[in-house]
Formats: sequence, structure tokens, C-alpha cells
Amino acid sequence: MLSETRSRLRGRKPKFGVVVFPGSNCDHDAFYALHKVLEYDVNFLWHKDTDLKESDVIILPGGFSYGDYLRTGAIARFSPIMNSVIDF
Repeated sequence: MLSETRSRLRGRKPKFGVVVFPGSNCDHDAFYALHKVLEYDVNFLWHKDTDLKESDVIILPGGFSYGDYLRTGAIARFSPIMNSVIDF
């Protein structure tokens, strides 16, 4: 898998996608670090999106997706973006 990624990048910087769920945090921190500090191309990927916007790397930041309740990760699993992340 890593060799496939390397050949796909062919010397260019990878594009990052940061998934955003309602209630998640650190998504803006991840964006800032990747884009402003490390100068990578970064897109926010809203949980209702289905397109990974040609991302080479997917970031799932911490926090409480869908609020501070039990099993929110199980709820987040059914967000449209997660089908694309799983297929990634």
C-alpha cells in the first residue's frame, strides 16, 4: 500500500483531508499545522460529504463527534463521508 501511495505522489506533496463532524475539535488545529506551518494542501471534509477531494491522507481529529454522549463513534460511522474513508 505504501509503495502504491509513493508512486501515485511521484515527487509532489500529498494533499490532506481533515474530516469534520459536529462536535469534533482539533480539526482547525490540524488544518493550521498542515497548511500554515508545513505548507501542505488541506481540505476540510464535512461529515455529510461523500467526496474526499482527491486527498492522499485523511485525518480524523479528536473530540466528540455528535456531542458528548455514549457511542458517538458508532453514530459517526454512518456519516456519508465514512463510506469514502473506508474505501480509501
